Amino acid sequence: MVSISVNNNGEDAEHPRERQRGPVTLRRSRLVEPTTTDQRLLDARGPTDWVHTDPWRVLRIQAEFVEGFGALAEVPRAVTVFGSARTKRDHPEYELGRKIGGALADAGFAAITGGGPGAMEAVNRGASEAGGLSIGLGIELPFEQGLNPWVDLGVNFRYFFTRKTMFVKYAQAFICLPGGFGTLDELFEALTLVQTKKVTKFPVVLFGRSYWEGLYRWIEETVQGEGKVGADDMRLLHLTDDVDDAVEVVRDAYRAWEDAH
Repeated sequence: MVSISVNNNGEDAEHPRERQRGPVTLRRSRLVEPTTTDQRLLDARGPTDWVHTDPWRVLRIQAEFVEGFGALAEVPRAVTVFGSARTKRDHPEYELGRKIGGALADAGFAAITGGGPGAMEAVNRGASEAGGLSIGLGIELPFEQGLNPWVDLGVNFRYFFTRKTMFVKYAQAFICLPGGFGTLDELFEALTLVQTKKVTKFPVVLFGRSYWEGLYRWIEETVQGEGKVGADDMRLLHLTDDVDDAVEVVRDAYRAWEDAH
């Protein structure tokens, strides 16, 4: 015979008293709270730590998605271009970024970047100067960066994952200029999303053979060589030094997408 202890309140271990707080169930020591939700909301004299709690962050995240979707919903076909914030204006890669931005604008594509300086600024500048739509998706960082002056439509984000969603959702292709950890992060996340079919298959262009070829060969010889990726996965990447070639890859992919839809 199983013995179940019963306390003075008539509850037992398997059937404790409980209270609902929205979708949350409170039992035992969590049953009694010193204040109500309304009281905490309306009492302006209380502490402000609540704005830093996880439930409040969820609302901020939701607001970021709403703002991003609202700002970008009517953006025409677009290409996201990644690249280093450290590229100097007198560096040849800066001029290449301007040419890529201008070529995308001429081909009827909006240019989306992280909105910062360096390669991002170059692409935004080229697109804006060519009369195209220049978009910058900024991010809050410990060191103040801000949107570069050639962004025509800008959105600033607190959270990287919200911003990354916008990079993917509104692009028909990715072009990666030489960059650091941030560019590598964006490159491999994009490849993973395409490989796993989380997004419609579209090209990822590595622009700059001398910079990217070592990485490309390592993936081909080591990663693919050991069976960690397949031959089809390698075809997701296109390595080039030519602006017209990069834009033609984007055009071909967009035409294929249009034919499929």
